[in-house]
Amino acid sequence: MKWITRERPKIDRIASPWLIKKFVDSEAEFIYVPFDEVLDKAQELGAIPFDIPDVEFTHYNDECTFDYIIKKYQITDPAVLIISKIVRGADTDRHDLAKEAAGLWAISAGLSHNITDDTELLKKGMLIYEALYSWATHLYKQKHLQNSPFENLLHEVYNKFLKKKNQIKKHLHGFRT
Repeated sequence: MKWITRERPKIDRIASPWLIKKFVDSEAEFIYVPFDEVLDKAQELGAIPFDIPDVEFTHYNDECTFDYIIKKYQITDPAVLIISKIVRGADTDRHDLAKEAAGLWAISAGLSHNITDDTELLKKGMLIYEALYSWATHLYKQKHLQNSPFENLLHEVYNKFLKKKNQIKKHLHGFRT
């Protein structure tokens, strides 16, 4: 299948291709063109338009294209459902939906700012979503400091040192008055 959308992809226009390639059609091809050319090029190339108004694969109510693809293809993978809230929050500026949404927006915007070739941008963006999928599959409930007993020990020592240092400062400050 060929898919087509507007150029300069961010959030949904990278997340949706990742989802399609991973769960719908591993051979899918994605084309980015100027907004005003999407529908004409879609017809010319036999491509499915997505993430633009007035097409099937788009935003509905408070949900984004990523959400629609999940529903349309009945994707039930628990990690994808975790990611969907993050993508929706980032793509609709509702960062309260998932604490990771603001970070995804920042990474996506920075990536788009640094990479001007849409094909290269998609390629690099796919790595981000594959990493997010691995996190949602294997590490979702893990806290950063749980990764290593050594990190946990360092954190504990650091906190004790700061407390002791602050107590000494307060004590010394009391002598100066």
